[in-house]
Amino acid sequence: MASMGGMFAGQQPSGAHPVGGPGGPNQPGFPGVAASTPGSHTLVDELEAAFEACFASLVSQDYVNGTDQEEIRTGVDQCIQKFLDVARQTECFFLQKRLQLSVQKPEQVVKEDVSELRNELQRKELLVQKHLSKLHHWQQVLEDVSVQHRKPSDLPPPGPLAFLEQASASLPPAPLKPN
Repeated sequence: MASMGGMFAGQQPSGAHPVGGPGGPNQPGFPGVAASTPGSHTLVDELEAAFEACFASLVSQDYVNGTDQEEIRTGVDQCIQKFLDVARQTECFFLQKRLQLSVQKPEQVVKEDVSELRNELQRKELLVQKHLSKLHHWQQVLEDVSVQHRKPSDLPPPGPLAFLEQASASLPPAPLKPN
């Protein structure tokens, strides 16, 4: 990426902040980050390189053909540790920028919070609608099942003789003939 001033174009490199570091006078700079010169790498470049090194260490022919498992494990652990260290530095950079923004433009932070809350509310409304849809579906399924399990006298019997069967059911029973 182009010089990101530590992260973004148009900003000073991470180690070239005015007296005292990124937060202003008497505030510490980024721990563990060397001063960047125009040809040096930024935190993003370091993070990308560390990430690539993690994969390279896992697929390297030296490790595949190597027989010393402890050496392989140590190499992979070192690559992962380097990646985690640079990731922490990157996170620290963004947290410091967020802090600067909250001090310089508190209304921007409030706008972001309101926007996040609106998005969360919209997401939850969609979730409620989804659950209501499922609820209506299962209510319909239950209603259909209860209709199928009603007593046979509640429903007309199926078949061509349904009318005769229904009419004969309402007649009194025929008297029995004595033998």
